[in-house]
Amino acid sequence: MFTGIITTTGIISRIEMVGDNQLTTDWRLWITSKVFDFSDVQIGDSIAVSGVCLTAVAFEPKSFAADVSIETLNCTTLRNLTEGSLVNLEKALQVNDRFGGHIVSGHVDGVGELLERFPEGRSERLTFRAPSSLARYVAAKGSICIDGVSLTVNEVSEETFGVNIIPHTADHTTLHEFMPGRAVNLEVDVVARYLERLRHYEQHRQ
Repeated sequence: MFTGIITTTGIISRIEMVGDNQLTTDWRLWITSKVFDFSDVQIGDSIAVSGVCLTAVAFEPKSFAADVSIETLNCTTLRNLTEGSLVNLEKALQVNDRFGGHIVSGHVDGVGELLERFPEGRSERLTFRAPSSLARYVAAKGSICIDGVSLTVNEVSEETFGVNIIPHTADHTTLHEFMPGRAVNLEVDVVARYLERLRHYEQHRQ
């Protein structure tokens, strides 16, 4: 489990193709960061990479490797990564950690798109489009995870929603790179999903 509070960013230093042909090719991503704390990370630990929960399978000095399945490539923006791409990094939550964001599983629900961004005081307002299947889970003043970053929804309208990005968040995540047209990983608030499931169950009991 994660909180959406990004530890630091990393760079895709190497992409290895693992498979016999194009249809059965997984990726092994090598991610390098000079400031990521590797001291308490072991093989088998979970690390969220731009919102996608991946498993560390190997280490090099200042780098770790994670395997990405075809399913994950098909369902997330990781398929758009190239060597040199910047990604958000967060280690899995420990029992004694502060809980600063919201409950994030690292299981991407869908891919959204940045429609516009503009300054708003010292912050910036970003407007995204969510897939229609996810729009009903996005609520004003609720939480959403965008490329692994826990954010508060400011307003919603049909299939779009807006968030504010403060300078600190922009400077310490990949959000400073985002331009209109950018595809992003979205994970909706897990509480909204459980509430819908409970409502569906109760309706069918009546």
